[in-house]
Amino acid sequence: MVRVSLNTTSGAWAGVLLSLLVGCDGAPRTVASVSPTPVTAAASPTPPTNPPTNPPAAPPPPLEAVLIGAGDIAECGQPGAARTAALLDGLAGTVFTAGDNAYMNGTPKEFECYDATWGRHRNRTFPAAGNHDYGTPDASGYFEYFGERAGPMGQGYYGFDAGAWRVVSLNSNVGWREGSAQLHWLRRDLQLAQGRCIAAIMHHPLVSSGPNGDNPHVRDLWRVLLEAGADVVVAAHDHLYERHARMNADGRPDPRGARLFTVGTGGARVYAFGGSRPTTEAKEAVLGVVRFVLQPASYRWEFVSVDGILDSGVDTCD
Repeated sequence: MVRVSLNTTSGAWAGVLLSLLVGCDGAPRTVASVSPTPVTAAASPTPPTNPPTNPPAAPPPPLEAVLIGAGDIAECGQPGAARTAALLDGLAGTVFTAGDNAYMNGTPKEFECYDATWGRHRNRTFPAAGNHDYGTPDASGYFEYFGERAGPMGQGYYGFDAGAWRVVSLNSNVGWREGSAQLHWLRRDLQLAQGRCIAAIMHHPLVSSGPNGDNPHVRDLWRVLLEAGADVVVAAHDHLYERHARMNADGRPDPRGARLFTVGTGGARVYAFGGSRPTTEAKEAVLGVVRFVLQPASYRWEFVSVDGILDSGVDTCD
């Protein structure tokens, strides 16, 4: 409370008091007793509370994510990569590549052909390396072009999150045998992703109806993926689109296995098909990209070709 003190000994205040007590006619005047109204100082602002010791929890990841891409992409002098890059222009989401990004040898000069097309999406792209990228020693043109987007220099394998899914980009060109650093890393990464849906991207398909045929050397990668319950594997290498039923690491139909999508349709000249594999469910020989909509317990796919959507479906992830 603020108290206002009046000095009544001063002459000015004595005159005022006298005029209040005596009327104009000089007669004494009765004055009602008035209690002074207390003057209250403005309330002090409430001091701020200390900030919480622990910062607020990060928001949960989005429940849905879109993953789009293909492999076998930029072939200098060919218009295919420009046509598929135009498809990407109209599709939101995270872009991936499944190897053989720049033909024929992945040189810095050849990556200029990639940069002129798919390169405009580089900031949202997670790449994988293919055998043609290794036409330059140690795939140096590939690693120099993509930089940190390709993971640790020289390794060619890494992981990233896409909504509720864990996605691993693998190197099926080197270090794929049991006991390799890549398989050691893969097991550890997928252990940390326990309980989540899993997709893998690599260049070589386990089985294929295309002219390059099967690639049994990637079986060890497949075994580790299936041990962790992987649901989707995307590959390229043969320049065609082929969707397979779920399969095991031997390439045989297995409802507990992973579904393989071969999408070597990113821009290089497409191949003709050979005979279908026991797991083949759909195949197309036309340029295009595959689009996945990833949800916590399921996924949808579309093969978006330059001729329109030619394959689509839905499946659960276990």
